[in-house]
Amino acid sequence: MRIDLISKEYPPNIYGGAGVHVAELVKVLRNQIEVKVRCFGEDRNETDTFAYRHHPEFDAVNGALQTMAVDLSMVNDIAGADLVHSHTWYANFAGQVAGTLHGIPHLITAHSLEPLRPWKEQQLGGGYRLSSWVERTAYEGATGIIAVSDGMRKDILRAYPQLDPNKVSVVHNGIDLDAFRAADNPDLVRANGVNPDQRSVVFVGRITMQKGLPYLLKAAKELPSDVQLVLCAGAPDTPQILQEVTELVEELRKVRNNVIWVEKHLSRAELIAMLSAATVFACPSIYEPLGIVNLEAMACGTPVVATATGGIPEVVSDGETGLLVPIEQLMDGSGKPLDESKFVADFAAALNQMLAHPKLEEFGLAGRKRVESLFSWNSIAEQTIRVYQKAINTIA
Repeated sequence: MRIDLISKEYPPNIYGGAGVHVAELVKVLRNQIEVKVRCFGEDRNETDTFAYRHHPEFDAVNGALQTMAVDLSMVNDIAGADLVHSHTWYANFAGQVAGTLHGIPHLITAHSLEPLRPWKEQQLGGGYRLSSWVERTAYEGATGIIAVSDGMRKDILRAYPQLDPNKVSVVHNGIDLDAFRAADNPDLVRANGVNPDQRSVVFVGRITMQKGLPYLLKAAKELPSDVQLVLCAGAPDTPQILQEVTELVEELRKVRNNVIWVEKHLSRAELIAMLSAATVFACPSIYEPLGIVNLEAMACGTPVVATATGGIPEVVSDGETGLLVPIEQLMDGSGKPLDESKFVADFAAALNQMLAHPKLEEFGLAGRKRVESLFSWNSIAEQTIRVYQKAINTIA
């Protein structure tokens, strides 16, 4: 069995959960089957891994068109594969065209959905309309779709009600259990401006609307004065959201002197050190198909306070590995809370409840045990191969 796996992100160029998923999945899959990776960007020095770039004549065109140009440059090389597996809309176009041209199954792993990110139209205009068309067309034509959570599966079928539910499977994201485990490294923590000897609430994520950072900044006004708020946050989607976050941080710093904003991309060692030193990990997302970062925090033995949305309740066990904050959301695709002040107050209350819990360590231990039992990459790879075999048999 030869699988051609397509992804915009691939090491060393990873900036989101989809890239982490692809990198870890490929490592385990290659122990069992032949996998050729086709990714975007500069050449990689890795066997059976091929990188593609758009032709210079596309340098000045819309970014969505550039993506489609890269995708088309891959299609001919996919000849000979038994199945093509695409990740995110950036790769879906290549997968769908290759599947059609070569008469092979096209399998999609859904990490996010364009209809549930409607704010992108304000940012990207026609580019968003193109990405939405690419995604919808690919989902309608794909042999099968993998959702990274049951919550994500429900989102897919709600966003694309024309799909046959039988072709949408659930295979969770996984976690590298050897790499992500509690590590006491106070020097790395201090090097990023954080005091490892003081309590801390830590956020890790990109500055996007879906990650909900502004809600956390508003909730943080209610934290005890000794608790550090650590924001490992960068790569803003737009100047507007960066400005909003900057203004909220400045406002918070007027009443707290322990707000630490780490804007650089953390190395894995730095991330693990930061998560391990945290008292509580905060995930205020309003849209999260699964949330790999919650798995990473739990693997490091850190309790999680997170929004009860998307796939997060399948990761965080409420009252056992952390606390889930309920949210009533707009159904216009934005996911914004119907009552922002209530959501912010509830998030603050959950953070304070966790910080004051007399058996905090037990939550961390339970989190580690949960990821070990449910989210190992070996298990994820075995489930993925079963979906491959089902898709290949469907075509045959």
